[in-house]
Amino acid sequence: MTPTPHRVTGQTMDAGFQIGVSRTLRLPPENLWRFLTSPRGLALWLGKGARVEPTRGAGYTTADGATGEVRGYHEGTRIRVTHRVPGAASATTRQVTVTPVANGAVLRFHEEHLTDAAHRACRREHWQGVLAEVVRALGAE
Repeated sequence: MTPTPHRVTGQTMDAGFQIGVSRTLRLPPENLWRFLTSPRGLALWLGKGARVEPTRGAGYTTADGATGEVRGYHEGTRIRVTHRVPGAASATTRQVTVTPVANGAVLRFHEEHLTDAAHRACRREHWQGVLAEVVRALGAE
């Protein structure tokens, strides 16, 4: 029997490191989704200038030169994309989900294929900031 290699918090067997943040918002899920897929919402979680076509394989570019493609798009609930910033050795995969709950919706941001624990910590802080910006923009505090 082969021993299982030791992994640290946030490290997966096959997707490098990952991070996820979430918050329940007292907003109708469709309002939250509409914001997240608007130019203003996309700028917050994907990058300024990003336009996402709801088609698997569709590419996008942000104003700062990041590129990626849509890996999954489920209207009203989930967008999954690759994201590669200029100069990065590889892309990460980002996902945003909106899940209806009794009093509103749960908003989740998830990113995987991070390089190491330090990258994970940096992205955790980033996603917590994005979540706070979404809350402020929608007045959902």
